[in-house]
Amino acid sequence: MARKVIITCAVTGAIHTPSMSPALPVTPQEIADAAIEAAEAGAAIVHLHARNPETGQPDQSPEAFAPFLKIIKQRSNAVINLTTGGSPTMTVDERVRPAAVYKPEVASLNMGSMNFGFFGMLNRFKTFKHEWERKHVENKDIVFRNTFQDIEFVLKTLSQTGTRFEFECYDTAHLYNLDYFLQQGLVKPPLFVQTVFGLQGGIGPHPEDVLHMKRTAERLFSDKFIWSVLGAGRHQLPIAAMAAAMGGNIRVGLEDSLWAAPGRMASSNAEQVRLARKIIEGLGLEVASSDEAREMLHLKGGDTLQV
Repeated sequence: MARKVIITCAVTGAIHTPSMSPALPVTPQEIADAAIEAAEAGAAIVHLHARNPETGQPDQSPEAFAPFLKIIKQRSNAVINLTTGGSPTMTVDERVRPAAVYKPEVASLNMGSMNFGFFGMLNRFKTFKHEWERKHVENKDIVFRNTFQDIEFVLKTLSQTGTRFEFECYDTAHLYNLDYFLQQGLVKPPLFVQTVFGLQGGIGPHPEDVLHMKRTAERLFSDKFIWSVLGAGRHQLPIAAMAAAMGGNIRVGLEDSLWAAPGRMASSNAEQVRLARKIIEGLGLEVASSDEAREMLHLKGGDTLQV
């Protein structure tokens, strides 16, 4: 049988702003529709953030998540993954609240503090509709705090609910941080390791960087992890293709990149999922269904979402 590849779609995130792309989902209905369309296109997992429906500003209040979670649960079998990253300027207490309330199958968890920069996007995007957008993008003073104390707080808060984790690793040290928590018994295999490439402040997008992160994870975790990649911006699909050929899984979505091809913006999250699917099937592999992803990641089941 052909190897199964999990596609995760991160549909809106907290980095890009509404002025950058008309395709970016903002309202609860837009976020729900985008997630459902991505699942229909082949995404086994949908990774979700919430936004203020008027301004598009990131909103990590549990109340902001409820409207689209209800729709997605009713209309899709997709694995729901809620962010605990929120936005880099939020406290860990704010960031963990939606996952603590709704108890999803998966929650993301950033595995280390880091400088975090979006300001390079000002080279392309000059005009913004909302006052918050420019301030958000041009900020060069962001330290995304994820201390050992913060990480332990999220793990202890959510592990008791049966939620498992998408461990987001933006650099080599983050893999070592994850190994520490594995050795302490606070995380359990299989570890869903999402290695992130090309974000300002993290490891770069060079093929050697991808190989380095994979080799490090293999050395630390052996057969105890499932590897996935996230390429930021224009690096999304090249890194996806590389990882799929090397035994990995793929994350796409407008949270990570607004693009479908050089110089052409994606029309939707579903378009990016379809492009990822072409890569996977072109390599003679198969796209994993949501239930197959649940089995691979040892998840508790979609019926456990508390919404």
